[in-house]
Formats: sequence, structure tokens, C-alpha cells
Amino acid sequence: MTGGMKPRLRMVVAVLCGVLLAIPAAALADSQAAPDAAVHYYLSLGDSLAAGEQPTLPPGQNFGDEGYADQLLAIERTRIPKLKLVKLGCGGETTASMITAVPTIMVPGIGPVPYEGRGDHFFCSFPHGSQLADAVSVLQAHRGFVSFVTIDIGPNDVFQLGSDAGSTQIRQNLPVILAALRDAAGPGVPIVGMNFYGVRLVDWFGNPASLPGRIAGVVAFNNFLEGIYAASGEPVADVETAFSTTDTTSVGGIPLDVLRICQWTWMCAAPPLGPDVHANTTGYGVIAQAFAKILNP
Repeated sequence: MTGGMKPRLRMVVAVLCGVLLAIPAAALADSQAAPDAAVHYYLSLGDSLAAGEQPTLPPGQNFGDEGYADQLLAIERTRIPKLKLVKLGCGGETTASMITAVPTIMVPGIGPVPYEGRGDHFFCSFPHGSQLADAVSVLQAHRGFVSFVTIDIGPNDVFQLGSDAGSTQIRQNLPVILAALRDAAGPGVPIVGMNFYGVRLVDWFGNPASLPGRIAGVVAFNNFLEGIYAASGEPVADVETAFSTTDTTSVGGIPLDVLRICQWTWMCAAPPLGPDVHANTTGYGVIAQAFAKILNP
């Protein structure tokens, strides 16, 4: 036997070294850390509610740190201290735009950047081409260290296309989105959807007789979404119940469900802040608690 390393062994060592060098440092650090000491990730996906939009923030900066994702992060950090939020929600996102690659624009001093434009004050840059593609990339990069995923999507499909066409688009696209997320996340990672409160309940102020129909519309839409999530095996945060959507008990002469919309969204705010469909800080906290009930039953 000679004192030097055999050629075949040298080749194996070289290959292994090359593999280790190819692993990103952050991923390698995650894999080497004990599970309770490693950074874990919360991936938040969806539309402007996921982004935490409020009309009190200026155009271009209207995604603050008081949305439901931010508040849910604070709740879950009590049991997962090193939890990190990756927030990809984009204002105006639909189930179609969430999947579709976005156009590229030139940004001075930066160069070509994928741009998801949803009106003059939404700017969502997705390096991998779409929110879903970015989400899959995050899940794959941190596989084994993603604690949970939340997603709210669907209302903008209806807002933009109408009830029938919007529902058809959701029915086609949401299962595709959920399947891609599950495939990238692997088994065991909670992927939690969300149903919605009913902004049109405030029509009661102008026409009290409209309330039963508005409630029925919200419930039907939420049942539709819940059916899609259930077929994919994913749970849903019950924001409908959290906002007392079907409770018409009179409180000071106002139905409780209508009052909740006034208290927890900007729908009853005076111009220029309202009426606005987005939750306020308190409302986002209610949504965060609805998600927390699913994550911590």
C-alpha cells in the first residue's frame, strides 16, 4: 500500500467538496442547526390583505407592518422564537396573475425588473416571474424549515371579472396554486387558506332590506372557496365567523355584522380614507387570530 490517496478516493472527495460548495451558505447553516435553534420561515401569500394594505399609508408605501401576516408572526414567535416572515402578497393579485409570469420593466440604476402592476400604487417585484414562482423558490430553498404558509386569494378575480367569470377562474387556478405549494413544501407543512368578511354589508345603511342578500352572497362565496381548499386537503381560517358575518343581533340599532365591518375595516371611514375595503390594524389582528386558531387548535 502506498502512502498517498488513491485516485478513486481523490475523485470521490473532490465531488463531495464540489457539492458542498454548491449549497447556499444559509441552507447549509439551516441543515446543520438543531431544529429548535435554526431559523424557521412563515411564508405569506395573496393579495393586498396579505400585504397589509391600509389607506392611511401613502401611495407606494401602503404596505405597512401591521397587517395580519405581521401580527400572526408576533403570535407564532411565542412558540417559534426564530420564526422569520417572507411576505409576498401583492395588491390586486388574482388567482390568474399569481401564476402568470409578469412583464419586465427597466428600473434606472437597477436594470430589468419583473413588475406586477395592479394600479398606480402597487409595485410587486418577483425575481422568478410571478408570486407563485417566488413562493415555490422560497419553499424549496428552505424545505424542512418552513413552519407554515398562509394564503388569501380570490376576491379580486370576482371584482375584476364579475361573479360567474371570476368564480370560473378561481375554480381553474386555485387547485393549481395549492398543488404547486404542497409539492414544493412537502408533507406536513400547514398551508392555510382564508375565507372573507363582507364589505358590502354596509349597504344596510342605505337599504336595510339588502342585508340578508349580502350575507347570503358572502357565505356562498366562502363556501365555494372552502370546497376548493378541502378538496386539496388544506384548512381555512374562518374570518367569516371572526367578523360575525351572519350575526344580525342589533347593537345600538346596528346589526352586529354591519358594525364589525365599520369597526374593523375602512368601509365606514369618511373620505379621503374611506370607504375602503381593507381591514384596519384591529381588523388585521382579528384575521391573524383566525389563522392562529388553525395553527394552534
